[in-house]
Amino acid sequence: MILEVAVLNVKSGEEARFEAAFSKAGEFIQAAQGYIGHELRHCIGDSSKYLLLVRWVHLEDHTKGFRGSAGYQQWAALLHQFYKPFPQIEYYSEPLDFDVRC
Repeated sequence: MILEVAVLNVKSGEEARFEAAFSKAGEFIQAAQGYIGHELRHCIGDSSKYLLLVRWVHLEDHTKGFRGSAGYQQWAALLHQFYKPFPQIEYYSEPLDFDVRC
């Protein structure tokens, strides 16, 4: 499993419109091959910042599959207008296996 991580900086004052558009855009990413799940989190300290986490089976499911699809074009048309600056995407591996005790 691959974890895609993106910090989304939304133009100030556009948060409600972004959230409504994101709700609609979800259907396009959910239909992608290799999609496992996603979550969007709102930053507590900055009302125009969000964290997007998407789980994929393989990296290529996002970079080639979803990004090369008609669904991505619809996703982009709904969401890309809200970002300033455009988000950087990072990918993370499976969790490391440590015995953590608190």
